[in-house]
Amino acid sequence: MKIGMNLLLWTGFVTEEHYPLLAKLKAAGYDGVEIPLFSGDAAHYRHLGRELANHGLGCTAVTVVNPNANPISPDAALRRAGLDHIKWAIEMLAIMGGEVLCGPYHSPLAVFSGQGPTLEEKQHAAEVLHQAADFARQQNIMLGIEYLNRFECYFLTTARDTRAFVEQVNHPNFRMMYDTFHANIEEKALGSTIHSVADRVVHVHISENDRGTPGTGHVHWDETFKALKEIKYDRWLVIEAFSRALPDLAAATRVWRDLFPSMEEVYTEGIRFIKEKWSTIH
Repeated sequence: MKIGMNLLLWTGFVTEEHYPLLAKLKAAGYDGVEIPLFSGDAAHYRHLGRELANHGLGCTAVTVVNPNANPISPDAALRRAGLDHIKWAIEMLAIMGGEVLCGPYHSPLAVFSGQGPTLEEKQHAAEVLHQAADFARQQNIMLGIEYLNRFECYFLTTARDTRAFVEQVNHPNFRMMYDTFHANIEEKALGSTIHSVADRVVHVHISENDRGTPGTGHVHWDETFKALKEIKYDRWLVIEAFSRALPDLAAATRVWRDLFPSMEEVYTEGIRFIKEKWSTIH
């Protein structure tokens, strides 16, 4: 098991000004970081990859799609744009030497149709993401699709639906991730939910019920960690917390207030909490 920190707490685009943060995260005990992939070019991420290697940090990455690059759109051109963006993100992650591309890149964030997903939308997304998974296999990258709660999207909102979608895509490089924040809203029982997707989960986000410091809220952490250990999960546990530092992301995730006294508390207390739970729960 490896512990990572999602850099979206600080930025949507990692630059040299954030490099001192990498040293602090390494010193705090992190095995790696999760890189936001929204923009940039190969040269930029090649340089970042070297910096990560210099600190002995591994990486995963997160990306999203938008209405103009949309895998579920009825417009074939917009679906192609969605595929192009996902393939770009895969390539940038591979350049950095990363492992898993996660995120809700099945559909645009906070865009709603007024109903649940249609069979046509599922088919469109499955076709796009199967092609993305083919490209990911060539780059030695695993895709971990994320379901969100029903207030942030309508396409995938439960572990059960996501498992079914993974099976529809039917590709060895396309799996799912589990996010404790979304599961806390949508699932009836966390332990049985984790067990139900044990053979499909390749990535986990550790996120408190208010998106603050893990361990300070009411997520059923004992049940969560117990189930993860029971399924012998041994991949990344990545802390995901949000601040008001990024106005667009704060608006999308509904972060209207400060959720913790400092960002330092999130990453220092967060990793302490994870290590304590992982070592004490059997």
